[in-house]
Amino acid sequence: MNCFMFPGQPLIHDATLPGDADFDEIVALTRTHTGMDLSAFTWAGEAHSEQVALQVYGVAVSLYRHRCLRAEGMKPAVAAEHSMGVYAALAACGSINEAEALEIAFRVGVSMERRFHGRDYALGCVVGLTAEKLAVLAAEGMVFLANHNTSHHFLLAGGRHEMEATIGQALASGAFSAKIFPCDAPLHTPLLAEAEGELAAIFRDYRYHEPAIPLMNHIDQEFLTAAEIPAFLMRELTETVHWERTYRALQRFGATRFVEVGAGDSLKKYNRWIESRP
Repeated sequence: MNCFMFPGQPLIHDATLPGDADFDEIVALTRTHTGMDLSAFTWAGEAHSEQVALQVYGVAVSLYRHRCLRAEGMKPAVAAEHSMGVYAALAACGSINEAEALEIAFRVGVSMERRFHGRDYALGCVVGLTAEKLAVLAAEGMVFLANHNTSHHFLLAGGRHEMEATIGQALASGAFSAKIFPCDAPLHTPLLAEAEGELAAIFRDYRYHEPAIPLMNHIDQEFLTAAEIPAFLMRELTETVHWERTYRALQRFGATRFVEVGAGDSLKKYNRWIESRP
């Protein structure tokens, strides 16, 4: 049973882009609905942050990869989403169209960029500690667990000053690696609740159809219905992404082949790590 996995925002963009008709269509859709020129990785009109650009880029690449898989005759029996990959996943499952997926990602990114402008937030990627140990360090450091990707791979979010202290503690406590990355807003943490009004209003602007392919959410591993989607889109911004238990739930559902539909291969790597630690 095929499972299409839609990853979240990539950390970088690929300088070498496809040159076929499908990608050209995605480039045109992206420019029309977000103002971003994928080919040059620049904004055609009002400029926005690199984080917004990467969010839009990630959705665009997922939409393109999905087109390629369909052209090859590959069809999923189930789909899964990770973080901001939910927008492309919804389009692939027929709940919204490609233009809407791009537009929602862009509007959400811009909303967070503006709401949290001037604040110094950061992400912290920690590998090698247990969830229990990292939870203690996060609580002590006043940062939050944003992504629980595997039993030893996590992403934290919070203030940069607090993050730097927590990352130092993680390394001192035996983490294999711990790195800090910039961000516009502390995604997948309760801190996003501050922007709930404007973000929820964005999600209410769209009409969602019932997913034609079962789409498992990354919080409680339930399959989304059309009626649940707007609330979930808000909820997923304020709660932790749980990939390991999503992967296990997909296996129990019957998925045997996992295909990453987007930029990079982060989810494939997580899956291999999970399988290596039964």
